[in-house]
Amino acid sequence: SSMFEGFEQVRVETQGASINAVRGGEGPPVLLLHGYPQTLAMWHLVAPRIADGFTVVAADLRGYGDSSRPEGGEDHAGYSKRAMALDQVEVMRELGFDTFAVAGHDRGARVAHRMALDHPEIVTKLAVLDIVPTRHVYATVGKDLATAYYHWFFLIQPYDLPERLLGAEPDYFLGKTLGGYGTGTQVFAPEAYAEYQRYFRDPETIHAMCEDYRAAATIDLDHDVADWGRKVGCPLLALWGGKGVVERLYDVLEVWREYATDVRGRALPSGHYLSEERPEEVAEELVSFLEG
Repeated sequence: SSMFEGFEQVRVETQGASINAVRGGEGPPVLLLHGYPQTLAMWHLVAPRIADGFTVVAADLRGYGDSSRPEGGEDHAGYSKRAMALDQVEVMRELGFDTFAVAGHDRGARVAHRMALDHPEIVTKLAVLDIVPTRHVYATVGKDLATAYYHWFFLIQPYDLPERLLGAEPDYFLGKTLGGYGTGTQVFAPEAYAEYQRYFRDPETIHAMCEDYRAAATIDLDHDVADWGRKVGCPLLALWGGKGVVERLYDVLEVWREYATDVRGRALPSGHYLSEERPEEVAEELVSFLEG
């Protein structure tokens, strides 16, 4: 795509899904994972800025973008962060990388967090953008979080309540989501916004997104409980939007220190979608973390 000039498009068949990605640059490998309600296009301003020193792979999570939409199953295991992480480990292995750094935003950061726990011998460094751990969110939820993150509780409702309602007004709902959380829709490049809109209009994408959230409230929490007390061992960088919900409601570094042994990071002057609002700063932070 014109958004990733000089990058090649790749497609990898994993055990559970068919994953779409782009690859560019040279040097140590770093995997970039997007969140809801986006695609790998969210990295289009950051990826080229780090590609002169690193091999950059940006991938669509299963259920999103041009990746396939597997069944969630009775227990939503098809959209467990464990399954979503394994896809991406297999993508990187197929591309020749047995170890790599990973940076994730939003849902992608939750996938990356699980990946670092499940594959400690593979993930060398972990960057999480604008999240605290899922378990912490559910364990401490109050009125302010529930109001700001209402979609966490809406999208987990049984099939097909959220699917029908989102499907009735997809453009409206997408605009409210991308335009909220401290970032106005004007920050998005038109070609990126068009991608998000195109996928969000697809009923299969909407269903997959709901399954992602349903998994987070069920099977993902089971995995987190089973792992409680085991921390991420690799270096962790937390970046978050100083104008967003995460900054307002959490002491971000303090929270992550309960989940990881080596934590650093800071707020950037942006809302939730920091890679598109503040790409220079995000790229600088990632480069200095990855080089350090």
